This record gives sequence, structure tokens and C-alpha cells, in this order.
Amino acid sequence: MRRGQRAPAPGSRVCYPIWCMNDWANEKNRKTIHVAAAVIVEGGAILAVQRGYGGYAGWWEFPGGKVEPGEAPEAALAREIKEELDADIRVGRLLATVEWDYPEFHLVMDCFLCAAPGRITLLEHSASAWLGRGDLYSVKWLAADYEVLKLVEGLL
Repeated sequence: MRRGQRAPAPGSRVCYPIWCMNDWANEKNRKTIHVAAAVIVEGGAILAVQRGYGGYAGWWEFPGGKVEPGEAPEAALAREIKEELDADIRVGRLLATVEWDYPEFHLVMDCFLCAAPGRITLLEHSASAWLGRGDLYSVKWLAADYEVLKLVEGLL
């Protein structure tokens, strides 16, 4: 910024022309991924799982996965939980839909309140934890999942 030049307003975008063009191109070409996530509540705690693979390995999330074209989010969630946790769940009401821009993609995540009456076996994740109200922020959540925690606090 030059001397005497006014600072930009908070939240405004300031960039040089080539950067602006690159930002615009990246936003237009960013892939959208639609996922369904299970907020599994049991005994005053929610289930969190730690990613064991990919660029976000080590980060924590609500279990779930991609919704295939033509598939209902509730059906995708039941399928994904069976594949990832070898568990049958009861999918309840839609708790929230979160949209988040990661550097590589735009995420649309439908979060459903769920119950898992049986045993859970980790097939794809490296760890799991039942987190109560006092523990919710003790793990490193993925950004989109973190957005749901305020709603989850009210359930515990």
C-alpha cells in the first residue's frame, strides 16, 4: 500500500490483475463434492473419526462419504457407514447442510442426526473417539465439520 492510500474495507478482495484472474479461474473450475455425514449421538457423546489416508490424513471428521449421482443423501450415508464402520445406522433428521471451500474442491455436506445401535469397527479410519461436550474441541477437526460443532453442543 502506498503512503496516503486508504486501506481496503474489511472483507473486500484486493489483488493484482493476474492474481484476480487466477482466483476467478480456480473458483469457476473447482469441483463440487456432495457428501453426507453422520452425527452419531450415544450416551451424551458424539462419534468422531480420524482420517487415515489422503491429504487430510490425521484430521477428525464426522463419519460418512460421497453421495453418488441419483442417490439420496440418507441412502448414501447408510451405505458409507456400512463400508467405513461395518455398522448399520438409523438415519434421522437433517441437522445442517454446510458448504465449505477447500483449496482443491467445494464441499456440500448434509449432516444427519443418527443412531448406531450396534458395534462399530474401523475399516478406513485410523482412530475413533466418543466426545462429550467438554471434549468436542480436543481434536483437530476438518473445517467443514468444525462448523457443525455449535449445533452438536446443543444435543449433548
